[in-house]
Amino acid sequence: MHRLFGPYRSVFAIQGSRALFVVALLARVPGTAKGMLLTLHVVLDQQRGYGAAGVVAMALTLGFAIGSPIAGRLVDRHGLRPVLLVTGVAEALYWVIAPSLPYPALVAATFAGGVVSVPVFPVIRQAVAAHVPGELRRQAFALDSMIVELAYMVGPAVAVVAVTGLHTATPSMFATAVLTLASVLGLWPLGRILVSQRRVDPSGRQDAPDRPARLPRGTWLNPTLLLVLAMCTAANLTLSGTEVSVVASLREHGQTQWAGLTIIAWCCASLVGGFWHGSTPRPRRLPLLMLLLGLGTIPVGIVGGLGWQWICLALIPAGFVCAPTIASTAEAISAAVPASARGQAMGLQAAALTLGGSLGAPLAGSVIDRFSPVWGFAVSGVIGTLLAALALGHGRWTAARMPAGAAAGAGAVVSVPVIPAQGVSPTQELSPSARESAEARASADAPVRMSAKS
Repeated sequence: MHRLFGPYRSVFAIQGSRALFVVALLARVPGTAKGMLLTLHVVLDQQRGYGAAGVVAMALTLGFAIGSPIAGRLVDRHGLRPVLLVTGVAEALYWVIAPSLPYPALVAATFAGGVVSVPVFPVIRQAVAAHVPGELRRQAFALDSMIVELAYMVGPAVAVVAVTGLHTATPSMFATAVLTLASVLGLWPLGRILVSQRRVDPSGRQDAPDRPARLPRGTWLNPTLLLVLAMCTAANLTLSGTEVSVVASLREHGQTQWAGLTIIAWCCASLVGGFWHGSTPRPRRLPLLMLLLGLGTIPVGIVGGLGWQWICLALIPAGFVCAPTIASTAEAISAAVPASARGQAMGLQAAALTLGGSLGAPLAGSVIDRFSPVWGFAVSGVIGTLLAALALGHGRWTAARMPAGAAAGAGAVVSVPVIPAQGVSPTQELSPSARESAEARASADAPVRMSAKS
């Protein structure tokens, strides 16, 4: 038991970690309910179809995908609290006025509301990366991925119960405005975590309370990181397509009433997998996890005709690697970028995940409409499998090009180009914390000229 829980005890032993993960859960629950809430508002309050509701949900998704990297960049430049203040007020205002808007205005306002929404997910991941040392980040991001699963199990269900009980979504939308401001208050203390990283200033002092020197974007936004972001998109595309395919398969066989329980069983498998990922001393690499997720999804539809119980069982292998895959993407991105760019990087991850979720459902739905739910599972899984195969091939190609002295580190998910400090070889493998220290020393010895792209 100590081997299972020991790594997590180390994370919780860090001062402030328990409060951080409590905030991570409570602040995320309202965000997971927003899509369902808008869908029910369009269907029940505006008496429109699910197609119209899907357009509103897509507007929210696209706005969030655009706004997350922008918010991350602003956090890197100006700190967390000014961003929280502006986005919190703007998003709360959207939820107050949205119930009174006609449908065309609602679509436009929802897109704008998505752009200025509070960046809860990327901010929390950025805070986890800043607060937890590199050797414990795998366990921390595994915990974070399990918290995301719990939030998605609670948020949409609460929205459905609240709206159907009152027969209107308007009170729940006003409540979301209040909860948005409450999330801002909960996230406010995280501003101390994101500015507590100190760097060595040019005068040689070790305690300059400044943010790390910003580096040109081209030094960290490299093809390897882009491949990780592509896997983020593919992972959520696979998960979103699987969810639609599960509902379609059960509906085809007259078992729609078991859809909720089946999804919960799938989420529980993901929770178990996330716990394993954080506790095992031999975690699997991101490309392999992505490969298992894709391959495990492809055959699920074959057992659809045997009953919902068999679908639950068939979802276990793919479900087991859901949380580990998402956790590994966050870990890889946090290790691949300097601290001064983590806000942008986590914003890009949030955008990639959002893009995958917005593409997966309509793609699987169109395949299901044209063929059958079996092909919905297959297509969703194949896309994830192909991206995983590409990542594995890229890893082998990168390892083959590395010098012999650095070949031992070629199995890493991301090979990070480090700006070397004095006495550090460019090919030397460094831990994330040591890499940031090297970058700080390098910036003190030879300040990096900012490019126009940064």
